[in-house]
This record gives sequence, C-alpha cells and structure tokens, in this order.
Amino acid sequence: MAEGKIAAAEASKLGYTANVSAHKGDTNVESNLVDTAITNHSVAIILDPANASGSVGAVRKAVAAHIPVFLVNAEINQSGLAKAQLVSNNAQGAAVGAQEWVKRVGDKGHYAELLGSPSDNNAATRSNGYNTVLSQYPDLERVAEQVANWDRTQGHDKMQSMLQAHPDIIGVISGNDDMALGAIAALKEAGKLKTIKVGGFDGSPDAIAAIKSGQLQYTVLQPVATFARKAVDEADSFIRTGKTGAAEEKQLFNCILITEQNVGKYTEPFTISE
Repeated sequence: MAEGKIAAAEASKLGYTANVSAHKGDTNVESNLVDTAITNHSVAIILDPANASGSVGAVRKAVAAHIPVFLVNAEINQSGLAKAQLVSNNAQGAAVGAQEWVKRVGDKGHYAELLGSPSDNNAATRSNGYNTVLSQYPDLERVAEQVANWDRTQGHDKMQSMLQAHPDIIGVISGNDDMALGAIAALKEAGKLKTIKVGGFDGSPDAIAAIKSGQLQYTVLQPVATFARKAVDEADSFIRTGKTGAAEEKQLFNCILITEQNVGKYTEPFTISE
C-alpha cells in the first residue's frame, strides 16, 4: 500500500481527492474497484495491475468510460490502452542484484531460487536477469527453484522443502523481499542462516530492517516512490492538457542496490537519498 499512500499524497498536493484501495492480486476485486471508480466519475485511475493478462479487461472498461488509466509497478500484455505504464527496470535491477549475490556467496556451489507469481511479467524478467549473470559462473549450479508467488509464508514453506532436498546449498536468490524474508525464517529455524546467504528484491521496509540486523545480504530497491508520484503528475498533465508529457507509454526506472553500506540513506519507504 506504500505506493497508494505516496500517490494519494501527490494527488492531494495537486488539489485532487484520492481514494486508495487494494485488490491484493485478485482480478475480481480489481474489476469491482474499477467499477466503483467509474461510478464515482473519477478523472483518472492509477493502477498497480493484478495480472499481466487478467487486468487488461479492467483497464479496457475504464478506458471505455473515458477515464485515463496510468499503470505503476507492473505492466499489462497490451499497449495502447493505458496512457502510461511506469515500472521498475527489472532486468537492470536483477543484473545488479545477481552481481552482488555472487560477491556474497562466491562463484561455486549449489544454490536455490524463489520465483514470483507466473501471472506477473516481473517474475520471469527478474529470474531471467538473474540467470543471465549467474550462468557466467559454470561452478555455480541452481539445484532447486520454487514458485512462492511473492508470498512470505510460501517462501518459508518452499525454503523448508528445498533445504530438505538440498542441504548443501550455499545461497538463495529471491524474486522479491517477502519470499526472501520467508526463506530467512526457515533458515533460522534450521540453524542454517549463518552458512546460507539470501538476497532480495524490492527495497521494502522489512527488508531494510533485515539488512540492518545482518540477516539479509542486500535488496534491490524499486523506485516505487518515484514512479508513484510521476504517475500522478502525468495524470494531472493529461487531465489539464490531453498529454502526459512523457515520450513513451512504457517508462522504465532504474533500481538501486541497497546493502549495509548505504542502508542508512533509506529515509522512508522505497526511498533512498542520493
């Protein structure tokens, strides 16, 4: 909900009244929320889509009602519907994360990977980005991979089963922070956290706390605060002028590596000072 609060604050600053709701990845809830926005004659919708394919219908419905839609954090599998799609540069972020992960775990041994929801394009983009880097190290072998759907509890449970099957792993690379934190909980229970290192992705406040306590090696900050504000600014521009002010519909924002070295610069959720 951090991006919703940030976007609402920006909208308020520009003189709008914002309603913030969460669909929690459920396309039916998302569709109902869009219906409510249409009924309320909203002037724009800022949406973190629930599903790359499954959210297309909700966006199309809003557009048919002449409400411009601005997507943040995740994309849909159709261009030309939303006025803008503002997302993290997940391929760049994954490459940065994988390079740091190798520094932490070394360049030989068995490792495991936790993957996000298959319905979210970010999951495949991050995993492919990891593999592009890690495949350059022939003595690093991925012996286990499990889909944990971005979820902390699933991350914990999948880590337990991977650990039982592969007790010799030296590290876990995760598609997001929640799965990484679930893995850390399972490793702590097994007394393995000192020998098995975990890397995350998102830059969530809980991950920052885990870096400070030495349990998480790093996270890759998604500049959520930056693109949440930018989406509102582009919506405001479109409402006033009919143009977003951006050159392209899809806009990528580079991610930032956070380790114990720069974690002190993390000033508020998803924000790091330069």
